[in-house]
Amino acid sequence: MKYVLTLIGNKATPLSSTHVDAARSALPAPGAVDWLAAGMACDIPFDGDPAASEAAAREALKGARIDLSAQSNEGRRKKLLVADMDSTVIEQECIDELAAELGIKPQIAEITERAMNGEIGFEPALRERVGLLKGLPLEALEKVYRERITFMPGARELVATMRGDGHACALVSGGFTFFTERVAHAIGFNTNQANRLIFVDNKLTGGVAEPILGREAKLEALRRLRDELALKPQETLAVGDGANDLAMIEEAGLGVAYHAKPVVAEAASARIDHGDLTALLYLQGYRQEEIRIG
Repeated sequence: MKYVLTLIGNKATPLSSTHVDAARSALPAPGAVDWLAAGMACDIPFDGDPAASEAAAREALKGARIDLSAQSNEGRRKKLLVADMDSTVIEQECIDELAAELGIKPQIAEITERAMNGEIGFEPALRERVGLLKGLPLEALEKVYRERITFMPGARELVATMRGDGHACALVSGGFTFFTERVAHAIGFNTNQANRLIFVDNKLTGGVAEPILGREAKLEALRRLRDELALKPQETLAVGDGANDLAMIEEAGLGVAYHAKPVVAEAASARIDHGDLTALLYLQGYRQEEIRIG
């Protein structure tokens, strides 16, 4: 069959036969269920319009905290992963946690939220927030990374599995190299890209090196890496949660909105609202026994 609907559960809501039967009933001429992970993920092959079929399956599962996505059965396994960092590969927004060190987290978090929703431009929003951090010492950044930053569940497995299959993984952030370098090393990304904070005497000046890397820089990174690896567009995977991730998500062969802002979730070809990052492996057809522990 030409298409496949992938259903993905999570720790709070295991995938059950009831979910599967409801989804199958919404599909045109569904094939046999193929379980990728018991109680967690399965594929249902089908023929028909994928967008309409996914919409019908969502309606059939309305109210259930189950992720699902319809896509072509061909070329599911991707050879390049480009991932956002903040609220995607890690559970925090680094700049908000830096603000907490100065007691101004609510003020900066409000700007962050508006920028991620696409309500204000990313570049001016970043300059404004970094300006408010002026004087923050280097040791405060080290403390934030050590004590506040946690990795998103499934991040290590996602990168370890794709790299174990010989594929490239890039961490591309609108955040800061201070954090991307550490996170990329800890999780196992091949490369990382982000903005550079400016220090004088080991304190933030309130400035960030130009040009600021935002939405267009993420798109360019995806295209550059794709060309360097001589890959086709459909062989790429991009994942993120905010408005500055939209361009790369729309460019990728599989663009995933991960626990994303509404503007991103609505535009992405796939969305994960409930599961962890191993969901991106199930979307590619990986089975539980193929997933490597990072």
